[in-house]
Amino acid sequence: MNIALIAHDAKKDTMIRLAREYASLLAPHRLVATGTTGSRLHEQVGLDVECLRSGPLGGDLQIGARLAQGEIDMVIFLRDPMTAQPHEPDITALLRACDVHDVACATNEASARRMLLSLRVDDAG
Repeated sequence: MNIALIAHDAKKDTMIRLAREYASLLAPHRLVATGTTGSRLHEQVGLDVECLRSGPLGGDLQIGARLAQGEIDMVIFLRDPMTAQPHEPDITALLRACDVHDVACATNEASARRMLLSLRVDDAG
């Protein structure tokens, strides 16, 4: 499975914590992430992650393009709803692409946990 991991600055620590907790479920999959998030996942959790550009520099769009080509199966995008993002149109486009292409997308910790737990079920059979 191809999994995209994205986290706004205020949510990066949450993403690292989740990745540590679910590392054994994430590790067998192909992981792709926006710049800083991916670097931190590799350095702090030890996951093999393909790092794209940071979100504001086009990383969200890169993931959206892969998603539209059928190369992304799941998106975990921990958003900071309390901070305006300068690249909000890119974020909206990525979320719309998830809806258009029927790709599971978690945008908060609770839904991310449920999606990560689904990896256990998918791997089992």
